[in-house]
Amino acid sequence: MTQESTRKQAAPMSEAAFTLLVQGVLDYGIFMLDPRGHIISWNAGAERIKGYRAEDIVGQHFSVFYPPEDQASGKPQWELETAVAEGRLEDEGWRVRKDGSRFWANVVITALWDEAGVLRGFGKVTRDMSERRAAQHALSERRRLFNHLVQAQETERRRIAWDVHDDSIQAMVAVAMRLELLAERVPESYTAELHRLDASVREAIDRLRSLTFRLHPPGIDRHGLIEGLASHLDDVVGAAWGMAYTFEHQLDHEPAPETAITIFRIVQEALLNVHKHARGSRVDVHVASADGGIVTRVVDDGTGEPMSRDGARDHFGIIEMRERAETAGGWWSMHSRPGTGTTVEFWLPNPRPVPATTSEPAEGAP
Repeated sequence: MTQESTRKQAAPMSEAAFTLLVQGVLDYGIFMLDPRGHIISWNAGAERIKGYRAEDIVGQHFSVFYPPEDQASGKPQWELETAVAEGRLEDEGWRVRKDGSRFWANVVITALWDEAGVLRGFGKVTRDMSERRAAQHALSERRRLFNHLVQAQETERRRIAWDVHDDSIQAMVAVAMRLELLAERVPESYTAELHRLDASVREAIDRLRSLTFRLHPPGIDRHGLIEGLASHLDDVVGAAWGMAYTFEHQLDHEPAPETAITIFRIVQEALLNVHKHARGSRVDVHVASADGGIVTRVVDDGTGEPMSRDGARDHFGIIEMRERAETAGGWWSMHSRPGTGTTVEFWLPNPRPVPATTSEPAEGAP
């Protein structure tokens, strides 16, 4: 048997195999239209997605799959014309099943031409994207709730900071002033004790002022993540704690305010743990875009001992860092070894802002 005769015998088998493949695909609706848009073939995937059996739909115009508003606007015909002009068209939008329910579909229409350049029809591939779209909506809803949570937390922090500053601190400052006056009027035997009380009150005032700063540090909500972190490192780590530090950052774009605040709060807690426990002289902070989000590392050169060894509050700080990251849809980890320091690393998603779109009917709406 010659090679040519073998090829001629194999060709019909290959065509039959291809037809069998297309007809058996279940995840995609694959069918053909004639040049005017009438359905001339139908596969199992199209039946599963759209609900029509082949005998019910072949011969009908494909516009039956479009919602009434798209039919009225002439969208089906426009899609065919675009496919003819450009060779193909890809679209996502609502489509209608046989029972009248809607589903979100990805559609590709390809113009089919014969060897003479005559339009023979269109190939149409439809994929049901309802589950993916529902997942995207669930993610958007989670993001919305996360944003509300962060905003509520920050509002409460500001309220507490103002209350402490305007009430508690001012009251204690008044007590300190009265102790000073009293120390000048009482017998000398009481003076030393009053000075000790005065010193204790002033230490408490300093701690409260530090608390108000941690509750609501200036800058993060006005100047963005990078400037807020730089200011915090300079004012607190460098000036107040006297530690050496480096700060590196490579961001594709500024994160949303809620994401920036979450990153700032986790870094703030990690730095506080370094100051309280690491007994090191240096800390390095690195912030960079990665994998559609922002990865942040806080590395110290301290003892590498567990940060939670001094009690429940420190353990709570570690839980708080992890929960903040996970609530934002990210992850958090801490690695430490004695003598080599500790690394706190976490990642938060940082999607680019999406322009607002018009509202769409609910999935499954008739």
